[in-house]
Amino acid sequence: MGYDEPSSKRQAKAFESPVATKPVAAKPAGSKRPPRWPRRILLAILALGAGGYLAANPDALQKIAAFGGAQQAGQGAGRGAPQAPPVRIAVAETRDVAMVVRTIGTVLANATVVVKPQIDGPLLSVGFREGQMVKKGDLLFRIDPAPFGAAVRQAEANVARDQAQLASAEADAGRAVQLAERGIVSAQQRDQLVANAKALAASVAADQAALERARLNLGYTTIRSPIDGKTGSYTVHPGNQVHANDQAGLITITQIQPVKIAFNLPQVDLPQLQDRMNEGALIASVMLRSDMMAAAATAEDNPENDIPMKVDFIGNAVDERTGTIELRATFENPDLRLVPGELVEVSVRKETLKQTVTVPREAVNVGQEGNYVFVVDNDMKAQPRPVRVLYQDQSTAALGSGVERGERVVIDGQLRLTPGIAVTIVDSPGGNIAAPDLRLLNSGAGASSEGTASKSASPQEAGRGAGRRGG
Repeated sequence: MGYDEPSSKRQAKAFESPVATKPVAAKPAGSKRPPRWPRRILLAILALGAGGYLAANPDALQKIAAFGGAQQAGQGAGRGAPQAPPVRIAVAETRDVAMVVRTIGTVLANATVVVKPQIDGPLLSVGFREGQMVKKGDLLFRIDPAPFGAAVRQAEANVARDQAQLASAEADAGRAVQLAERGIVSAQQRDQLVANAKALAASVAADQAALERARLNLGYTTIRSPIDGKTGSYTVHPGNQVHANDQAGLITITQIQPVKIAFNLPQVDLPQLQDRMNEGALIASVMLRSDMMAAAATAEDNPENDIPMKVDFIGNAVDERTGTIELRATFENPDLRLVPGELVEVSVRKETLKQTVTVPREAVNVGQEGNYVFVVDNDMKAQPRPVRVLYQDQSTAALGSGVERGERVVIDGQLRLTPGIAVTIVDSPGGNIAAPDLRLLNSGAGASSEGTASKSASPQEAGRGAGRRGG
């Protein structure tokens, strides 16, 4: 039989760790633990200081307790139900809405004339300044008239000479006719003298035409304005030789009283535009580009800058490249405010929607199924509601269905909303307002930029406030 190891030893081996342990080094002789009395003295000093502070400030303990309670309450609220998201709202109202189509127009001169010389000759003088307003018939240029005056006198002399010869020839032809009747002069001589008189009569007529032409050329030496308008810059200065029908001409005159405003609108609007033009009510309101920039800088509407003009022309064909048709309006331009070639903003009213429900444009959202708005009900819950938009501009949306007058729609904070979620109505970041005080919410007027304290609206107060505004 082999040697049987005692059970006590086997049990001890079973619980031994397989990992080898390092031998504990023996402490050197004479080593001592560090003293603990400095730490105890420091703790005692801190305790005495804290006790003295609390004795001198008896409210400090209460503040510490209140702070701890507030932290616990905040943690409990965070673990509870989510807080109602803040939104800004506006109240739907009914009013007349003008359906206006806007586009860019160009100012056109009512007439543009390039003044050209009709004769050749040196330019003697100019009777106007560059950029001057001139009237029809005003003197513009003078060309040297001397050679044309001489041509007129020469033509007059030719007429007088041929008239004298004509008188002699007519007398000879008359005598020849009488003598031929008596048989003294042959018929051939008679016919020759009569033909000579007729030829001289034709020469006199030609001389008179030449005289008229010479007088016209003499008149062309003085150039006058053919229209009322504004002159451009000089093309030829005095002293230069001018030639008949020079390509550049002498001056360009532009008639800017009145002016035309040309603009294009989509062909789908053509039936409404034609109906309003037949009624004599097709008016275009024009705003200058500089006025638009000034209005944008002040962020205010400036109706004084709108210039009403009556549309008096609709094109006879649709541009097949753009699908638009040209319209033109006439403006007297009394203060010369509009200049040809200038770009202007044109607004044309197609029709007016009578007593239509309107909401701010910010309230209308676009979803997969079309347009919708969030309506805040009497329980202060936001409900999405599909709407039919009839017309909208930069600030207002006219609705055909979906919202009734007096209902409250969300205009800010829609991204946080889900169907049926409770909301908190605010008029500025950090401030709540009661439902009866929902005036000018779409503009946030009267709200403090520091986030002043305000009251939350109860469902009952919210409903009563919306009902009063709707009535």
